[in-house]
Amino acid sequence: MAEEPKCTDTKPIKLELEPGTYWWCSCGRTSHSPFCDGSHKGTGLQPKKLEVTEKTTLNLCQCKATGNTPLCDGSHRSL
Repeated sequence: MAEEPKCTDTKPIKLELEPGTYWWCSCGRTSHSPFCDGSHKGTGLQPKKLEVTEKTTLNLCQCKATGNTPLCDGSHRSL
């Protein structure tokens, strides 16, 4: 059974991302929020792959409660 993810912040982080592949941290244990650093090992949680095809600005979830990973859906408002 997977551990519960840890909230790293109660608001999203707005980032301008270049094209590429990113791994969003789903466990909340990373030291490089909002991206995975491998800290999920042993938690039963896995990072979420994010493919960016053109330079874009995204609001990435940091509360780990979003229903639209890795994007913020406003779930932090009910925490």
